[in-house]
Amino acid sequence: MGATRRKILVVDDSPDNIGILLETLGDEFAVVAALGGEQALVLAAATPQPDLVLLDVMMPKMDGYEVCLRLKADPRTWSIPVLFVTALTEIEDEQRGLAMGGADYITKPFRPELVRARVRSQIEVKQYRDHLERLVEERTRELALTQDATIFTVANLAETRDPETGAHIMRTQHYVRALARHLSTSPKYADDLKPLEIDMLFKSAPLHDIGKIGIADHILLKPGKLTPEEFEEMKEHAFLGWRALNRAVQILGSNSFLRYASEIALTHHEKWDGSGYPNGLSFEDIPLSGRLMALADVYDALTSARPYKKPFPHAEAAALISDGRGSHFDPDMVDAFVALDSEFQHISKTITDKPENLPEAA
Repeated sequence: MGATRRKILVVDDSPDNIGILLETLGDEFAVVAALGGEQALVLAAATPQPDLVLLDVMMPKMDGYEVCLRLKADPRTWSIPVLFVTALTEIEDEQRGLAMGGADYITKPFRPELVRARVRSQIEVKQYRDHLERLVEERTRELALTQDATIFTVANLAETRDPETGAHIMRTQHYVRALARHLSTSPKYADDLKPLEIDMLFKSAPLHDIGKIGIADHILLKPGKLTPEEFEEMKEHAFLGWRALNRAVQILGSNSFLRYASEIALTHHEKWDGSGYPNGLSFEDIPLSGRLMALADVYDALTSARPYKKPFPHAEAAALISDGRGSHFDPDMVDAFVALDSEFQHISKTITDKPENLPEAA
């Protein structure tokens, strides 16, 4: 089979002009035609889309300028090159069309070789542009996969020294995302929890305890209750995690997803009433990322088995979370948690330490 022929949409209210262009281009391209603007807009958005539009300027009801404006305003069709076809020869007419997004002009009466040359030229430009867009998309996907793999490699490295599990890492990030999505519907949080921000929170959450790599084994792995001195040393993991991640933020810039990771590492043990650590922050001085993770982390700790305790049933854990409203936790986070009761239970039950129950990273 030969290569698929490029598709050309010819728009003209004159069947004779359409016939001439079909005769000129039909041997080389797949030509479809529209006799007016409304039909042209429908055909331009159809699948497969045309690779080029040859557009008459002087048409009744909707002229070519209006058709071009609508094509360029529609996300589905804005990238299709438009060649105006017209008997108008004034410089102002050409400038107007180019200003509206037209790529070139073809004047009537048609000169077949000139029509074919200009169509081929625009098709080649579009092919090259499409190729570059595909390369950018592929590179973007590769970078995203590399980022995700790096996060989980580092998070799982911390896990090898921490009695907590990979399932804990995944459950907490799903809890954080559920809370963030719910809160994003509120005007209070809509600006801070757009889809991109929620995605970065989700990707960053697994690094919340990365600082535990710097905690001595006899403290980190101790099966019983820590002494006051040991607990003070354990609390250092928040600062150690922030310091390591913040160094990366300084290299990558404040828009990096690691900004959220460093915030979470430092502040997920802060409490709403100021009694947390490491800095005793209170209320909205605690970054939103830290307030989200605080609830997610505590809920998972309560409902998970540890060497020194059995898991709490969901109802008991939920009651303890509710009791912490306004003291340990931001009241808005607790209200969101209550609204998401069944979703938290579902995450808790489905993401377990069994390999088949661990979901994809994103």
